[in-house]
Amino acid sequence: MPGTRPRLLYVTDLAYPARGRRYCDEDIHLTSRLREHFDLALCHPLDAAALMDAYDAVVVRNSGPVLGYQAAYDDFRARALSSGTRVYNPLTGRADMAGKQYLLDLSAAGFPVIPTVDRAEDLHLLPAADRYVVKPKLGADSLGLRVVAPGQAARLATGGVLVQPRVDFLHEVSFYFVDDDFQYALHAPDPRQRWQLEPYAATAADLEFARRFIDWNGLGHGIQRVDACRTRDGRLLLVELEDLNPYLSLDALPEEARDAFVTAFTASLSRFVQGAFSPA
Repeated sequence: MPGTRPRLLYVTDLAYPARGRRYCDEDIHLTSRLREHFDLALCHPLDAAALMDAYDAVVVRNSGPVLGYQAAYDDFRARALSSGTRVYNPLTGRADMAGKQYLLDLSAAGFPVIPTVDRAEDLHLLPAADRYVVKPKLGADSLGLRVVAPGQAARLATGGVLVQPRVDFLHEVSFYFVDDDFQYALHAPDPRQRWQLEPYAATAADLEFARRFIDWNGLGHGIQRVDACRTRDGRLLLVELEDLNPYLSLDALPEEARDAFVTAFTASLSRFVQGAFSPA
């Protein structure tokens, strides 16, 4: 496409009321930088399906939990797959993009995740606990999450929810990747303040843990966030692998690290969009 710039449709819900975070600030910052390299338009997720054919690629960012517009998202996804529309992140993600089934699968396969089951007859596979976390398989942003006693967990575990022991952890830590490249890590020193984040110096062992899930997911392009908790004995356990529209907490980074992320994101998008203009 000599003489023209790629056209991006950037999907975001600027009014989404996230707890402890301002999604809109992050997307305002990112789009202000991306406009240096792309012709860019923002739209609400409800409008994406109707508008996407006019653009070279669709970038799904802070669009909020799809539970709030499930039918519209399903239509967008089906139409994008049918038409071959390039969506970033690609719609082949195996983690949160496809629901929470992956936590069951990874737990059964022996990956370092919080032990997870979905049926009462499998509760014996979990470590004994005085409280259990129960959350919907299609949940997001802690929607529908409950902490319950063992007896109640048994009554709720009928296949539509996930059940996990409530883990006594030291802190939560998140690892952020663009494509296959690690960018930065943030942690919440106070377990009671999930979104009071500070930069975290990831060790080689930490990154080996996080990369195991990035490799498992197999996305060739896109932004992923590996959320983990540090147990009292020092182990990391996966909490979730966000591969649809992970919030990036860029405001918690020093300016140099934030600029480095934007540079990596821009380069990834450029490579991704270039695929639309390359011969098949």
